[in-house]
Amino acid sequence: MEIALVLSLLVVAIILFATEYLSIEIVTLIMLIILASVRIISPEEAFAGFSSDFIIIIASIFILSAALQETGILDFAVVRLANLARQSNNVMMLVVMLVTGIVSAFMNNTTVTAMFVTPLVGLSKRINRSASKILMPLAFAAILGGTCTLIGTSTNVAVSGYIAKTGLAPIGLFEISGIGLIIFVVGIVYMLTIGQRMLPNHDDQQLAEEYKLQKYLTEIIVLPDSPLVGQLVFASDLTTLNFRMLNIIRDKDNFLPDFRTRIQANDILLVEGDLDNLMKVKETKGIQIMADAILSKDLVTEDIRLAELLVVRQSNLIGKTIKEVEFTRRYGLVVLAISRHGETLRSKIGSIRLQLGDLLLVQGAAERLDQLRQSNNVALLDAFEPVLFRKRKGIIAIACFILAIAAGTTKLLPLSIAFLLAAILTILFRCISTDKAYASIDWRLLILIGGMTAFGSAMENSGAADFLAEGIVNLMGPLGKTAVLAGFVVLTVVLTQPMSNAAAALVIVPVALRAAIELGADPRAFAIAIMLAASVSMVTPFEPACILVYSPGKYRFWDFIKVGTPLTLLLVLVIVLLVPVFWPM
Repeated sequence: MEIALVLSLLVVAIILFATEYLSIEIVTLIMLIILASVRIISPEEAFAGFSSDFIIIIASIFILSAALQETGILDFAVVRLANLARQSNNVMMLVVMLVTGIVSAFMNNTTVTAMFVTPLVGLSKRINRSASKILMPLAFAAILGGTCTLIGTSTNVAVSGYIAKTGLAPIGLFEISGIGLIIFVVGIVYMLTIGQRMLPNHDDQQLAEEYKLQKYLTEIIVLPDSPLVGQLVFASDLTTLNFRMLNIIRDKDNFLPDFRTRIQANDILLVEGDLDNLMKVKETKGIQIMADAILSKDLVTEDIRLAELLVVRQSNLIGKTIKEVEFTRRYGLVVLAISRHGETLRSKIGSIRLQLGDLLLVQGAAERLDQLRQSNNVALLDAFEPVLFRKRKGIIAIACFILAIAAGTTKLLPLSIAFLLAAILTILFRCISTDKAYASIDWRLLILIGGMTAFGSAMENSGAADFLAEGIVNLMGPLGKTAVLAGFVVLTVVLTQPMSNAAAALVIVPVALRAAIELGADPRAFAIAIMLAASVSMVTPFEPACILVYSPGKYRFWDFIKVGTPLTLLLVLVIVLLVPVFWPM
């Protein structure tokens, strides 16, 4: 009965993670409540994961990464990278992947990807190259770079913490560096040869043409006897028909309305809406409908621009609608369209809940767009302007990071204490403010990892881990230990599609440990293979690093399948063949 309940919860969780009907942290907490309520796990076991030292390590790394960004030292490195990458496509890809992988070995790969997306899009425009040729290699390098050290991804830290809880030795800081570097090099060689030929070459278009806005924009002339005269723009009769006011041309002056702007006689209103509502407006007295708007004239002027905003991981816009955040009032910009996973969304934009990686086509004053360059909610995909490099504090932040690694590696301090101390020192030396330090932590990820650790305990307590392990061993055991290991690696790769990497690894590890014990194999070898497998699945763009480059690179779903599937299969083979070499079974 308990086995059936735990496995049923796992299936439900996978479905909810895949559909995103509920946020991942809510799904995780609901599972914990159910498991503790039916006494499969105790309250202590339910919350043990949240008090583990690996949670402190992950949170501290988020703060240290944010401190490096805040001091401008990472942007300084990006500028140097841009200067090196102006030569051929091969040189550009090699430099970008090398630098990204090295940085990602010590920072969260999603953070690293977000850091490089904006400057690489800007660089691609300046040197007249397609961003689609470099952004996918960027995401892949960030993902694979994380396999080189324990702190390269939160998945590594979480798996190490879990196996330590079972009595096995935790994974050393550089214990996986040997196989991680091989995985990383294989990824680079693949992208420079086979992968490069399969990367799409999406030519840049004018933004208005790219988002196909012409069919949705109309100019309305307000006649002197119109009932619209004197009405507030954003509370006028037009808004009841779901029209969005974009621009007003008044006395040959083209400007963006705000919440205090009232409609005047002879105004020309540039509005966006669907055809059904347009037919209703045509019957309204006191207005005249003009032909489709000329975009170059009405949407872009000397002071008003179109731009794309990328919703980043730490954004507080995620899960909220344009209406809920009062986007126009808050930022002084109008959202014209949203690009998500290669699809352009233009209707009922105000009610669409924003997701990580969404690309917003906005229109607004140049100065309001410039104010967004330092925003934590969105990244402006435009000419790159680096954060002011504060050299002294940048050096301090790097020194704190290096000292934490040195102290943890030499066991002078426990790894969690070393990184926590480093994070606190960056705050004390004012490399980052306390508020920004808290804001830099991905609390949703910490809840997910803490909760899924408890789910691993439920798998063990209920007997589900034994049940699944016995079935896999009976099925694959006759083929040998390596075949069983390969089965778990492939299963992990498959599960990382609907689930996060960390969640997939923490679900599979308890089962794999039991199977290894039944086979008389080294459980740590199985755990490390699963941990690495969780970081090499690039078949689909569901990994957060890939989501961040999906829209800016103008990719299609098929692009990731075509380029990522052969690479994933190649890396699965590397893991299956080399893990037994590094950790004999």
